[in-house]
Amino acid sequence: MKKINVGLIGLGTIGCGVVKLLRDNEKLIERKLDARLVLKKIADIDTTTPRSVKVNKNILTSDARALIQDNNIDIVIELIGGYEPARTFILEAIAHGKHVVTANKALLAKHGNEIFKSAEINKMDIGFEASVGGTIPIIRTLKESLIANNIKSIYGIMNGTANFILTKMTDEGKDFAAVLREAQRLGYAESDPTFDIEGIDTAHKLAIILSLAYGCKVHLKDIFCEGISAISQQDVVFAKELGYRIKLLAIAILHNGIVEARIHPTMIPSQHLLGNVNQNYNAFHLIGDASGPVFLYGQGAGMMPTASAVVSDIIYIARNILKGAAGCSPHRTQKEETMPDIKLMPIDNIETKYYFRFSAVDRPGVLSKISGILGDNNISIATVIQKARQEEGAVPVVMTTYRAREKDVRKALKLIDKLDIVLNKTIIIRVEDELL
Repeated sequence: MKKINVGLIGLGTIGCGVVKLLRDNEKLIERKLDARLVLKKIADIDTTTPRSVKVNKNILTSDARALIQDNNIDIVIELIGGYEPARTFILEAIAHGKHVVTANKALLAKHGNEIFKSAEINKMDIGFEASVGGTIPIIRTLKESLIANNIKSIYGIMNGTANFILTKMTDEGKDFAAVLREAQRLGYAESDPTFDIEGIDTAHKLAIILSLAYGCKVHLKDIFCEGISAISQQDVVFAKELGYRIKLLAIAILHNGIVEARIHPTMIPSQHLLGNVNQNYNAFHLIGDASGPVFLYGQGAGMMPTASAVVSDIIYIARNILKGAAGCSPHRTQKEETMPDIKLMPIDNIETKYYFRFSAVDRPGVLSKISGILGDNNISIATVIQKARQEEGAVPVVMTTYRAREKDVRKALKLIDKLDIVLNKTIIIRVEDELL
């Protein structure tokens, strides 16, 4: 029986999951592939600490280049994360005639254009299903299942940590800080949770998704990104009263060749499928011009779900090697040399509905002054909620709007926040209940 030799760089949580899955399902994989996958070498800077899986010491090395330069290894798996040395290792592996599998979304979002170009020139395959959505097959769906579609829109919950926090705040009435501490204790959030709660991790994933959906090169810095750290329990309660749940949403909408791409806390109808994606789960709602709506849901992270996606890429590439077809298909949805830079809509030009929460002085005429400024800036009010005073001298005033332009909203709120009747900066949350 033919053998495909595999080398693994990074024996952390996901790396251990890959070793476990290759071992536990060895016979199943062998039967489906009609060949053996052999884990020939594992490289990690720490070769002594016990792991959750036992590994033969003879295949362990602290020298990643010994693995990369081994002529008997066909596929290199990169699971160390970060930009460097991951970027260097992947480029060196490609240059040495190795196919690559990676789960490194940050690297692909920042350096993907360089890496995919190198793979195309060297006729090497790259598998990256695990980089977005964990076990959810969103990459293959866009690369294969929906390749004949114009993707009209994508709405995604792509970060399990942020979704866990917002779920707990909504269902258990806890405040942000308390739930963040709980997420850290459970291992859902890092000690420095910035990438998760400020939307940066989601931006990495959206950049990859955009490149596949629209066949364009994407520059991470151009994606509008806003996190959830300003969301309070007060906003969660008002959202419920209005029939919404708050989610950290990644949004892409196609407008005549220009893509609206943004990440921010969003109020979505509580009855919608995305509104019911809770805890640390991820989901994607896509609409293709031919396919219509497509909904994908599952574990977006974790040892075995992510390992499942990694091993699926190993098998896919192994089949190409066995057929002599490796490096023949585009790594994204078309050849790298034909991919233009994506045309993104400036955030000032987007139109959506809005939720505002003002902390206003309790005196007559407040509503008229605020609504007057909104009206002068082409913003129409849909609903108003005014609660009893909750702090000395101030009352929360909540307004939702009909569709308005972001530029007009920013201009109006800048004027409103300067009023002597408004005590704190206005809280703004965008509302999506039409296009979903």
